[in-house]
Amino acid sequence: MTASPPQRRIAVVLGIAGTIATALLFPYVLALQPGSLASASAAMHVPAWAVVVAQSLQNGVLCFLLAWAGLKLGAPLGLGAPWLGAMLYGRARPASSAWQQAALLGAGAGLLVLGAITLFGAPIEDPSKKLHASLGFALRGLLAAPYGGIVEEVQLRVFAMGLIAWLSSRFAGRQARPWVMIVAIVSAALLFGIGHLPMAAKLVPLTIDVVSRVIAYNALCGLVFGWLYWARGIEHAMLAHFCADLVLHVAAPALG
Repeated sequence: MTASPPQRRIAVVLGIAGTIATALLFPYVLALQPGSLASASAAMHVPAWAVVVAQSLQNGVLCFLLAWAGLKLGAPLGLGAPWLGAMLYGRARPASSAWQQAALLGAGAGLLVLGAITLFGAPIEDPSKKLHASLGFALRGLLAAPYGGIVEEVQLRVFAMGLIAWLSSRFAGRQARPWVMIVAIVSAALLFGIGHLPMAAKLVPLTIDVVSRVIAYNALCGLVFGWLYWARGIEHAMLAHFCADLVLHVAAPALG
């Protein structure tokens, strides 16, 4: 296993991007939980804008730290950000790219989730059917899409998948054997699904149906993003996640 090359500049860029993405997420969160920002403002005794700034900066710093750690752990196993590395460190660019493939796989994952919702039901039902079927909600979903593509990919693919792959490789002679990466991809995908349960719990009671659907639908997408991270780099996984969110949180609400 080779040593990890420098990753700090990449982590800084991802941290800045995570800060901006978190700030853009707030209109979407407020559509789901209208009083959440006011409650946080009252609890912290600061203006609402200060809450947005503080939470965005906090998330940005967390993204920086997780990205730095995850990239250092994953680089010896072939995981990383090759395109950002080429831009920021002058490293050799990858011999090939698959941006269209990543976009199509992401959109396809979103469509598969919509199909599963049609067959098995939504993870969180909206009794009025008004909130999630409007142009206004679609526009908020557009603002929220970078959060999934940046922050969640840093958390679940760069860090969680990188850490799990690194730990699993201890049992494989520190080599990126296929089973090591499969374990990391599946584990990170399940964690991705589990990570959506706290938000779901704020909206509805966590029944077995809700828990199973939230985990299954998100894990389905997570498997796609994880494979792309392994095969193409985190930039392709981020693009796929962004495109999946465009289908789920922009196109679907806009079309009702």
